Amino acid sequence: MRPFEQLITFLPAIDLIRTTDFYQNVLELPLVRDQGDCKIFRVSSGGFIGFCSRPEIPSPANSIILTLITSDVDECFAKLVNAGAISIKTPTYNPKYAIYHAFLLDPNGYQIEIQCFDDPLPSQ
Repeated sequence: MRPFEQLITFLPAIDLIRTTDFYQNVLELPLVRDQGDCKIFRVSSGGFIGFCSRPEIPSPANSIILTLITSDVDECFAKLVNAGAISIKTPTYNPKYAIYHAFLLDPNGYQIEIQCFDDPLPSQ
């Protein structure tokens, strides 16, 4: 079997306009595909997240965590909070998992985790 080349995670969005604004303008992810009722954003070279307009989202929405890896959790967290993202946990070190991370909420109630590993994951 050939290795997978890309990954797209799709999630439902009640308010696709607010969701698009958050991911495009607050997180500054490029919109790479606009399918009308579905929008796909690039997170990394082979990683994407898509949102499709739906009348309901999983309950509870905060049981879904979208983790974004960065080398500067503090700067990213501050920028997102200053742009209006809702903070639910300020940056802290988690010794159990050897990570530095923070949590915010997106417009759908999904958790956004901003994280840095002590031992980064391999890129290939």
